[in-house]
Amino acid sequence: MFTGIVTAVGQIREARQSGDLRAVITCPWDPAGIAMGASIACSGVCLTVIDKGGVEGDAWFAVQISAESVSRTVSGRWAEGTALNLEQALKLGDELGGHIVTGHVDGVGTVVSITPEGDSLRFVIAAPAELAPYLAPKGSITVDGVSLTVNDVADQSDGSCHFMLNIIPHTAEVTTIGALKAGDGVNLEIDVLARYLQRMQSLRG
Repeated sequence: MFTGIVTAVGQIREARQSGDLRAVITCPWDPAGIAMGASIACSGVCLTVIDKGGVEGDAWFAVQISAESVSRTVSGRWAEGTALNLEQALKLGDELGGHIVTGHVDGVGTVVSITPEGDSLRFVIAAPAELAPYLAPKGSITVDGVSLTVNDVADQSDGSCHFMLNIIPHTAEVTTIGALKAGDGVNLEIDVLARYLQRMQSLRG
């Protein structure tokens, strides 16, 4: 379980296919604080630590990424050199600063436009039709592992939708969100509460 509050940006140092895809990801943490078998959200994808090393401030951990995870996330996301938003799993007593995030990507969205708005950036992201019913103004969405609030939603004729986000300078600086450009893909996880409410509504129907 995660909160969508990114605590570090790491980078894929090595990626090789060996059955599943094995990736080595650098991070600025103390390796002593990374437990073997622990869950770490990597740009919104919950992955399990299978190895670790390095020193405090220059650590690394290794994960295995199944073909299922690769197929459901942004194309090319697991290439060497790619920057990833990192968050370690929520511990009992930790502050729930974002919203409840599972680390299970529901779909891939596409950045439609990015427009300066004051000191912030206004993002418009296209979400596929299967996720559109779960998005609502002032609801929560996880974009590449970052907990964000939906400002507005515009339904499209094909059943998909465009949703709008306001990215403050701090979020742009401490996550990979600030490096995105129009046309880029992003991993999306809908709010778990919206998922259950939609399921209940469908059963009533």
